[in-house]
Amino acid sequence: MDATLPAPPMGALPRWTLVAGRALSGLTVLFLVFDGAIKLAELEVVRETMEPLGYSASLSRGLGILTLVIALLYALPRTALLGAVLLTGLLGGAIATHLRVGSPVFSHLLFGLYIGLIAWGGLWLRDPRLRALLPLR
Repeated sequence: MDATLPAPPMGALPRWTLVAGRALSGLTVLFLVFDGAIKLAELEVVRETMEPLGYSASLSRGLGILTLVIALLYALPRTALLGAVLLTGLLGGAIATHLRVGSPVFSHLLFGLYIGLIAWGGLWLRDPRLRALLPLR
């Protein structure tokens, strides 16, 4: 038995959902590339923000590479779902870190949730297979 869902024809999606999905996904990719790049560049702002969160600044390069890999996986249509799942894990770790150190709720703690909602919303809007798997009722 084949467990894969057949993809509905692309014409089945209204054009606005495809455009909105690509826009939200593009914002997600831009944020991830920016975040990964500043960690790879080892900017002072990265060192200043990682240490109060309880992480050594030496971890920034690895986090930057991980973030860029996730951005690439999310940006490519064939691996976008895997990228979204990995991004969810990364954002969950960020939320847990901010919860642990008592960061402000709406600006820091929930920021990962905001990015996750944008990423999954963009993917849901642009991918008919995900819409079939997770229909809104």
